Amino acid sequence: MKPAQLTQTISDTMVDLRKSERKVAEFVLKEPLGVIRMRIVDLAQQAGVSEPTVVRFCRAVGCHGFQDFKLALAQQLASSPSYGQIAVTDTDSTREYTHKVFDSTVDTLLKLRDSLALENLEAAVAAICNAQRVEFYGFGASAAVAFDAQHKFFRLQITSAAYSDPHLQNMSATSLQPGDVVIAISQSGRTQALLDSMELVKRSGGIVIGLAPSGTPIAHSANIAIEIDAKEDIQIYTPLSSRIAHLAVIDVLAIGVAQKKGPQLQAHLQQLQSGLSSLRID
Repeated sequence: MKPAQLTQTISDTMVDLRKSERKVAEFVLKEPLGVIRMRIVDLAQQAGVSEPTVVRFCRAVGCHGFQDFKLALAQQLASSPSYGQIAVTDTDSTREYTHKVFDSTVDTLLKLRDSLALENLEAAVAAICNAQRVEFYGFGASAAVAFDAQHKFFRLQITSAAYSDPHLQNMSATSLQPGDVVIAISQSGRTQALLDSMELVKRSGGIVIGLAPSGTPIAHSANIAIEIDAKEDIQIYTPLSSRIAHLAVIDVLAIGVAQKKGPQLQAHLQQLQSGLSSLRID
Protein backbone atom coordinates (compact mmCIF):
# COMPACT_ATOMS: atom_id res chain seq x y z
CA MET A 1 0.00 0.00 0.00
CA LYS A 2 1.20 3.50 -0.81
CA PRO A 3 1.31 5.64 2.36
CA ALA A 4 -0.85 8.36 0.80
CA GLN A 5 -3.63 5.79 0.40
CA LEU A 6 -3.85 4.76 4.06
CA THR A 7 -6.45 7.20 5.33
CA GLN A 8 -8.43 6.73 2.11
CA THR A 9 -8.39 2.98 2.75
CA ILE A 10 -9.60 3.55 6.31
CA SER A 11 -12.52 5.65 5.04
CA ASP A 12 -13.36 3.15 2.29
CA THR A 13 -13.37 0.13 4.63
CA MET A 14 -15.17 1.83 7.52
CA VAL A 15 -18.54 0.21 6.75
CA ASP A 16 -16.98 -3.26 6.62
CA LEU A 17 -15.17 -3.01 9.96
CA ARG A 18 -16.47 -4.52 13.17
CA LYS A 19 -17.99 -2.07 15.61
CA SER A 20 -14.92 -2.15 17.87
CA GLU A 21 -12.54 -1.73 14.92
CA ARG A 22 -14.60 1.20 13.70
CA LYS A 23 -13.89 2.94 17.00
CA VAL A 24 -10.18 2.69 16.24
CA ALA A 25 -10.73 3.98 12.70
CA GLU A 26 -12.71 6.98 13.87
CA PHE A 27 -10.08 7.87 16.46
CA VAL A 28 -7.25 7.56 13.91
CA LEU A 29 -9.04 9.82 11.40
CA LYS A 30 -9.71 12.38 14.12
CA GLU A 31 -6.25 12.35 15.75
CA PRO A 32 -3.72 11.04 13.20
CA LEU A 33 -0.85 13.16 14.50
CA GLY A 34 -1.36 11.87 18.01
CA VAL A 35 -1.63 8.25 16.90
CA ILE A 36 1.85 8.13 15.38
CA ARG A 37 3.29 8.97 18.83
CA MET A 38 1.24 6.35 20.68
CA ARG A 39 2.01 2.84 21.85
CA ILE A 40 -0.54 0.18 21.03
CA VAL A 41 -1.78 0.21 24.62
CA ASP A 42 -2.34 3.99 24.39
CA LEU A 43 -4.40 3.75 21.20
CA ALA A 44 -6.45 0.88 22.62
CA GLN A 45 -7.20 2.91 25.73
CA GLN A 46 -8.09 6.09 23.83
CA ALA A 47 -10.39 4.23 21.43
CA GLY A 48 -11.96 2.18 24.23
CA VAL A 49 -11.02 -1.20 22.75
CA SER A 50 -8.60 -4.07 23.41
CA GLU A 51 -5.07 -4.32 22.02
CA PRO A 52 -5.98 -7.32 19.79
CA THR A 53 -8.73 -5.15 18.28
CA VAL A 54 -6.13 -2.55 17.32
CA VAL A 55 -4.04 -5.25 15.64
CA ARG A 56 -7.09 -6.58 13.74
CA PHE A 57 -7.88 -3.03 12.61
CA CYS A 58 -4.32 -2.54 11.31
CA ARG A 59 -4.54 -5.75 9.31
CA ALA A 60 -8.01 -4.86 8.01
CA VAL A 61 -6.60 -1.72 6.38
CA GLY A 62 -3.72 -3.56 4.73
CA CYS A 63 -0.90 -3.25 7.28
CA HIS A 64 1.08 -6.10 8.81
CA GLY A 65 0.71 -4.83 12.35
CA PHE A 66 0.66 -1.74 14.56
CA GLN A 67 4.24 -0.60 13.82
CA ASP A 68 3.72 -1.00 10.08
CA PHE A 69 0.48 0.98 10.42
CA LYS A 70 2.20 3.82 12.30
CA LEU A 71 4.96 3.98 9.70
CA ALA A 72 2.48 4.22 6.82
CA LEU A 73 0.49 6.89 8.66
CA ALA A 74 3.64 8.89 9.45
CA GLN A 75 4.72 8.76 5.81
CA GLN A 76 1.34 10.06 4.67
CA LEU A 77 1.39 12.90 7.17
CA ALA A 78 4.90 13.83 6.04
CA SER A 79 3.74 14.11 2.42
CA SER A 80 0.47 15.86 3.33
CA PRO A 81 1.04 17.76 6.60
CA SER A 82 -2.43 19.27 6.79
CA TYR A 83 -4.23 15.91 6.65
CA GLY A 84 -4.47 15.81 10.41
CA GLN A 85 -6.92 18.69 10.20
CA ILE A 86 -8.88 17.41 7.16
CA ALA A 87 -10.59 14.12 8.01
CA VAL A 88 -14.17 15.01 8.94
CA THR A 89 -16.15 12.90 11.40
CA ASP A 90 -19.77 12.95 12.46
CA THR A 91 -18.81 14.36 15.86
CA ASP A 92 -17.07 17.49 14.52
CA SER A 93 -18.31 20.87 15.64
CA THR A 94 -19.24 23.56 13.12
CA ARG A 95 -15.86 25.20 13.69
CA GLU A 96 -13.99 21.92 13.19
CA TYR A 97 -15.65 20.83 9.94
CA THR A 98 -15.48 24.37 8.55
CA HIS A 99 -11.73 24.48 9.14
CA LYS A 100 -11.30 20.99 7.68
CA VAL A 101 -13.10 21.88 4.46
CA PHE A 102 -10.80 24.87 3.98
CA ASP A 103 -7.72 22.85 4.95
CA SER A 104 -8.65 20.15 2.44
CA THR A 105 -8.94 22.70 -0.35
CA VAL A 106 -5.66 24.40 0.53
CA ASP A 107 -3.91 21.02 0.68
CA THR A 108 -5.24 20.07 -2.76
CA LEU A 109 -4.25 23.38 -4.32
CA LEU A 110 -0.70 23.30 -2.94
CA LYS A 111 -0.14 19.74 -4.17
CA LEU A 112 -1.50 20.69 -7.59
CA ARG A 113 0.68 23.81 -7.79
CA ASP A 114 3.80 21.76 -7.17
CA SER A 115 2.86 19.00 -9.63
CA LEU A 116 1.82 21.05 -12.68
CA ALA A 117 4.03 20.68 -15.76
CA LEU A 118 5.02 24.28 -16.49
CA GLU A 119 5.97 23.52 -20.10
CA ASN A 120 2.42 22.28 -20.73
CA LEU A 121 0.97 25.44 -19.21
CA GLU A 122 3.20 27.55 -21.45
CA ALA A 123 2.14 25.54 -24.51
CA ALA A 124 -1.52 25.93 -23.57
CA VAL A 125 -1.22 29.70 -23.13
CA ALA A 126 0.56 30.04 -26.49
CA ALA A 127 -2.13 27.95 -28.24
CA ILE A 128 -4.92 30.04 -26.72
CA CYS A 129 -3.25 33.31 -27.73
CA ASN A 130 -2.87 32.11 -31.33
CA ALA A 131 -6.43 30.78 -31.67
CA GLN A 132 -9.30 32.55 -33.39
CA ARG A 133 -11.79 30.70 -31.20
CA VAL A 134 -11.47 29.12 -27.75
CA GLU A 135 -14.26 26.86 -26.54
CA PHE A 136 -14.83 24.94 -23.32
CA TYR A 137 -16.43 21.50 -23.03
CA GLY A 138 -17.53 19.87 -19.80
CA PHE A 139 -20.30 17.74 -18.27
CA GLY A 140 -21.85 17.74 -14.81
CA ALA A 141 -19.71 19.56 -12.25
CA SER A 142 -17.15 20.25 -14.98
CA ALA A 143 -19.81 22.16 -16.94
CA ALA A 144 -19.86 24.80 -14.19
CA VAL A 145 -16.09 25.16 -14.58
CA ALA A 146 -16.48 25.46 -18.36
CA PHE A 147 -19.02 28.28 -18.11
CA ASP A 148 -16.91 30.11 -15.53
CA ALA A 149 -13.92 29.79 -17.87
CA GLN A 150 -15.88 31.16 -20.82
CA HIS A 151 -16.79 34.20 -18.74
CA LYS A 152 -13.13 34.81 -17.84
CA PHE A 153 -11.78 34.46 -21.38
CA PHE A 154 -14.60 36.52 -22.89
CA ARG A 155 -13.31 39.42 -20.79
CA LEU A 156 -9.85 38.89 -22.32
CA GLN A 157 -11.16 39.78 -25.81
CA ILE A 158 -11.15 36.16 -26.92
CA THR A 159 -14.03 34.75 -28.94
CA SER A 160 -15.19 31.97 -26.66
CA ALA A 161 -18.11 29.67 -25.87
CA ALA A 162 -18.93 26.89 -23.42
CA TYR A 163 -20.97 23.76 -24.12
CA SER A 164 -22.26 21.07 -21.77
CA ASP A 165 -24.48 19.26 -24.28
CA PRO A 166 -22.84 16.51 -26.37
CA HIS A 167 -24.76 17.45 -29.53
CA LEU A 168 -23.67 21.09 -29.29
CA GLN A 169 -20.12 20.01 -28.54
CA ASN A 170 -20.03 17.88 -31.67
CA MET A 171 -21.46 20.67 -33.83
CA SER A 172 -18.95 23.10 -32.34
CA ALA A 173 -16.08 20.68 -32.92
CA THR A 174 -16.88 20.17 -36.60
CA SER A 175 -17.10 23.94 -37.23
CA LEU A 176 -13.67 24.76 -35.82
CA GLN A 177 -10.78 25.94 -38.00
CA PRO A 178 -7.18 24.73 -37.76
CA GLY A 179 -5.48 26.31 -34.76
CA ASP A 180 -8.71 26.89 -32.82
CA VAL A 181 -8.64 25.59 -29.26
CA VAL A 182 -10.99 23.48 -27.17
CA ILE A 183 -10.35 23.12 -23.45
CA ALA A 184 -11.88 19.79 -22.39
CA ILE A 185 -12.56 19.65 -18.66
CA SER A 186 -13.18 16.42 -16.78
CA GLN A 187 -12.82 15.52 -13.13
CA SER A 188 -12.91 11.78 -13.95
CA GLY A 189 -10.98 11.90 -17.22
CA ARG A 190 -13.12 9.06 -18.58
CA THR A 191 -16.30 10.59 -20.07
CA GLN A 192 -16.89 8.90 -23.43
CA ALA A 193 -18.97 11.71 -24.92
CA LEU A 194 -16.19 14.18 -24.19
CA LEU A 195 -13.62 11.87 -25.79
CA ASP A 196 -15.80 11.65 -28.90
CA SER A 197 -16.00 15.46 -29.14
CA MET A 198 -12.25 15.76 -28.67
CA GLU A 199 -11.65 13.44 -31.64
CA LEU A 200 -13.87 15.64 -33.82
CA VAL A 201 -11.91 18.71 -32.74
CA LYS A 202 -8.64 17.10 -33.79
CA ARG A 203 -10.09 16.03 -37.15
CA SER A 204 -10.97 19.69 -37.76
CA GLY A 205 -7.37 20.69 -37.08
CA GLY A 206 -8.16 22.13 -33.67
CA ILE A 207 -5.98 21.85 -30.58
CA VAL A 208 -7.36 20.10 -27.51
CA ILE A 209 -6.16 21.17 -24.08
CA GLY A 210 -7.26 18.52 -21.58
CA LEU A 211 -7.79 19.28 -17.90
CA ALA A 212 -8.06 15.82 -16.35
CA PRO A 213 -6.37 13.39 -13.95
CA SER A 214 -3.06 11.89 -15.06
CA GLY A 215 -3.13 8.55 -16.83
CA THR A 216 -6.77 8.90 -17.92
CA PRO A 217 -8.09 8.59 -21.50
CA ILE A 218 -8.82 12.33 -21.73
CA ALA A 219 -5.29 13.24 -20.60
CA HIS A 220 -3.86 10.79 -23.17
CA SER A 221 -6.11 12.03 -25.99
CA ALA A 222 -5.43 15.75 -25.49
CA ASN A 223 -2.82 17.54 -27.61
CA ILE A 224 -1.78 19.37 -24.45
CA ALA A 225 -2.53 17.65 -21.14
CA ILE A 226 -2.76 19.62 -17.93
CA GLU A 227 -2.96 16.89 -15.33
CA ILE A 228 -5.07 17.63 -12.26
CA ASP A 229 -4.92 14.88 -9.66
CA ALA A 230 -7.47 15.81 -7.00
CA LYS A 231 -9.18 12.59 -6.04
CA GLU A 232 -12.92 12.78 -5.37
CA ASP A 233 -14.62 10.56 -2.84
CA ILE A 234 -18.21 9.45 -2.39
CA GLN A 235 -17.98 9.58 1.41
CA ILE A 236 -20.35 12.26 2.70
CA TYR A 237 -17.73 13.49 5.19
CA THR A 238 -14.95 13.97 2.62
CA PRO A 239 -14.52 17.57 1.38
CA LEU A 240 -14.53 17.74 -2.42
CA SER A 241 -11.83 20.00 -3.82
CA SER A 242 -11.33 18.94 -7.43
CA ARG A 243 -13.73 21.52 -8.86
CA ILE A 244 -11.83 24.30 -7.12
CA ALA A 245 -8.56 22.84 -8.41
CA HIS A 246 -9.90 23.01 -11.98
CA LEU A 247 -11.04 26.60 -11.44
CA ALA A 248 -7.57 27.52 -10.18
CA VAL A 249 -5.94 26.09 -13.32
CA ILE A 250 -8.38 28.09 -15.47
CA ASP A 251 -7.26 31.18 -13.55
CA VAL A 252 -3.62 30.32 -14.24
CA LEU A 253 -4.32 30.05 -17.97
CA ALA A 254 -6.28 33.31 -17.95
CA ILE A 255 -3.45 35.15 -16.19
CA GLY A 256 -0.95 33.73 -18.68
CA VAL A 257 -3.04 34.93 -21.62
CA ALA A 258 -3.60 38.35 -20.04
CA GLN A 259 0.15 38.73 -19.54
CA LYS A 260 0.80 37.91 -23.20
CA LYS A 261 -1.76 40.45 -24.37
CA GLY A 262 -0.04 43.28 -22.50
CA PRO A 263 -1.13 46.89 -21.74
CA GLN A 264 -3.89 47.04 -24.37
CA LEU A 265 -5.87 44.43 -22.48
CA GLN A 266 -5.52 46.43 -19.26
CA ALA A 267 -7.21 49.40 -20.93
CA HIS A 268 -10.00 47.12 -22.18
CA LEU A 269 -10.60 45.67 -18.70
CA GLN A 270 -10.78 49.13 -17.19
CA GLN A 271 -13.33 50.08 -19.84
CA LEU A 272 -15.38 46.99 -18.98
CA GLN A 273 -15.28 47.86 -15.30
CA SER A 274 -16.44 51.37 -16.05
CA GLY A 275 -19.33 50.03 -18.14
CA LEU A 276 -20.48 47.79 -15.28
CA SER A 277 -20.47 50.57 -12.71
CA SER A 278 -23.82 51.90 -13.96
CA LEU A 279 -25.42 48.54 -13.05
CA ARG A 280 -24.40 48.73 -9.41
CA ILE A 281 -25.84 50.73 -6.57
CA ASP A 282 -23.74 52.78 -4.15
